Order: sequence, then C-alpha cells, then structure tokens
Amino acid sequence: MQRRRLLAAVAAATAATAITGCASIDNVAVDVSSQGSWPASRKPGTYAIERLPSQQANAGEQDRIEAAALQAIEGAGFRRAASAEQAEVLIQVGARVFEVVRRDPFASNFYWRNDWWFYGPRRPFFYGPPFGYSYASDFPDYQREAGVLIRDRASQQIVYETRASHLGRWNSEALLPALFEAAMKDFPMPALNPRTVVVTLPAR
Repeated sequence: MQRRRLLAAVAAATAATAITGCASIDNVAVDVSSQGSWPASRKPGTYAIERLPSQQANAGEQDRIEAAALQAIEGAGFRRAASAEQAEVLIQVGARVFEVVRRDPFASNFYWRNDWWFYGPRRPFFYGPPFGYSYASDFPDYQREAGVLIRDRASQQIVYETRASHLGRWNSEALLPALFEAAMKDFPMPALNPRTVVVTLPAR
C-alpha cells in the first residue's frame, strides 16, 4: 500500500512536469519547400486574396486560414490592394490538419513502452512495467500543412509557390500562423528544398 502511494505521488509529479514542459514550448521546427520565378529585382507590391470555388463554399474556415496567413504575407512586404483589379499579384492560401497514427515498431502485447519519450529499457510483460510505462499501442500525431500561391495578375503566371508542414503530438491553433511565417520566411528566394525553418511562437 505504501509503495502504491509513493508511485501515485511520483506519477502526479511527472504529469505536472510534462504539462509544464508543453506549455513552455516557444519554438517549432517546420519543413518548407518553395519554388518560383519571382525576379530578384522585383519588389513585393499590392495583393488581393483569391479563393478557389471550394474555399468560397467554406467561407468561415477560409476566413480563419487567411487571417492566420496575412501577417506572414504582409511581413514579406506585400500591401493589400483596395480591389483585385488594382492588385499586382493574386494570392491563394490554404491549410489543413489531420491525424497520423504511427505504430511503435516494437509494439506488442508482451512489451511495455514509454508513451512520451521512447527511451529507457524495454522489458517483457512478465517482468512488470517500469514506472511511467503502459501497454504498447497507437498514438496520433497531427500533420499540419499550409501553402501560399502567388500569381502575377497581369500575366496570370504563377510566380511563387511555397508549402510548410509540421508533424508532431502538439495540436494547437498557434501552429497555423507559424506555418505561414515559415513558408514566407525566405521569400522571394526558393532556397534549399526541402529545408527546416525554426519559428518562434508568440508569448502566451
């Protein structure tokens, strides 16, 4: 009984540490790929947002995505035009998030695994689990993706395309603006593809 109480107390302390660690995350690594033919001498000018028919049909969700993208777009030097007819470029933005289940390759009914940090000894079921371990099973990660497409309005040619993605356990709306920031960070240069961009999240 005394041993159970001790283990319960240690479990509570470990859980509190894990929660605090998640709350203190202030940087996120994002995978980015960019392509385009934006002339090196051309400066960012005026823009208007362009929506696909599917985006027009889901206006509320698209409003949210565009709001998350605008700071990154304008941070790259673009200025919003009064109308699409007055814009130098038309910009489309998109984003999505979905769960990805990745199985532990050692998962088995006869093994224990650490659900959070995946290190420490693995031992057969009949030995009993070390503290903090539970049955091997599947746990979801969240794949977030965001993209920006820039089209020259006069020629209708696509002059820049950039995509950013992040895969991890953390599922937060704060990641969406970070993805767009990473996607536009190297504009107008395509740079290395793919590459990892580290973004600092706003203080919470």
